[in-house]
Amino acid sequence: MNAREVPTMLVVSGMSGSGKSGALHTLEDLGYYCVDNLPAELLPEFVRLLQNGESAPSKIAVVIDARSLSDLAEVPIVLSRLGALGANPRLLYLEARDEVILRRYADTRRRHPLSHLGLVLADAISLDRQALKPLRQIADIRIDTSELNVHQMRRRVLEEFGLSGTGLSLLFQSFAYRHGVPPDADFVFDARVLPNPHWDARLRPLSGRDPEVREYLDAEPDVVAYAGQVQAFLDSWLSKLRSETRSYATVAFGCSGGRHRSVYLAERLARHCRDSGWAEVAVHHRELD
Repeated sequence: MNAREVPTMLVVSGMSGSGKSGALHTLEDLGYYCVDNLPAELLPEFVRLLQNGESAPSKIAVVIDARSLSDLAEVPIVLSRLGALGANPRLLYLEARDEVILRRYADTRRRHPLSHLGLVLADAISLDRQALKPLRQIADIRIDTSELNVHQMRRRVLEEFGLSGTGLSLLFQSFAYRHGVPPDADFVFDARVLPNPHWDARLRPLSGRDPEVREYLDAEPDVVAYAGQVQAFLDSWLSKLRSETRSYATVAFGCSGGRHRSVYLAERLARHCRDSGWAEVAVHHRELD
C-alpha cells in the first residue's frame, strides 16, 4: 500500500467476556492486521504510520474497550478525525447479558479487567457496560453473543467481514462427524473413506494446515482422486448458484476428528476456488478455531 492509500479500518469494542478475543482471531485469519487494546487517541497517528509504511496492511482491526487509558466518551470524536485521513472506520460492538458474562468468568476463572478497582465481578460488569455506552450508541454492527458458542460467533464475524454479500461468496468448513454435521452447509463431503494421518504418530499432533500432513495426503492416490472429483463437481455446480438470490454458499468436509483430512480438503478446495477467480472465499475449521 502506498502513502496515499488508506487501509480498511475496523474498530472492535464491547464488554469484557463478550468474545472480542475470538472475533479478533477470526479477523486475523481473514487477513486483518490486528492490534488489541490501543488507546483511542493514538489511532490517527497509528493510521498515519501505516499509510507511510513500505508494506502497510490493507485491512486493520483495532480493539478499543474499557481497558483503554482513554476517555471512551471521546472515542466518537477520535473516529471522526480519521475522516481527514480518508479513513471511514466501521465499529463492531460485542455484548452479552450480565448472567452470561458472570458464567463465562466463573468457567475461565480469569480476572475482569476492571477488578483492579476493587469491585466485585457483578459491579465490574455493570461499570463496563456503562463506560462503553458511547461506543455502543455509534456501532455500525452489534452482535449479542449470549446465545452463541465460539464457533457460531466466528461464523457471524465471517459473514459480516469475510463474506461481503456482493455476488456469491464461498465458505469452506471442516468438521468432525462426532460433533454433528454443520446445519447450514449447502454441500457436505465425507472424507472418512480416505487414509487417516491420525494413525501416524508423527502426524497425529499436527493438522491439515501443516505441510507434513499435506505432503502425506498429497502422496495418497485415493486422496488425489477424491479431491479431483470434488473439484470437478464444484467447478460445475457452484457457478449455478450465482443466479439465485443468495449471498454465500457453504461447502463442508467432515472426517472423524475434524483435524486432518477435512481440514486439508477445505484448505485445498478453497485455494482452488481463489485461483479460479472467486473473489470472496473464507475458511473455517470448526474443531480447530
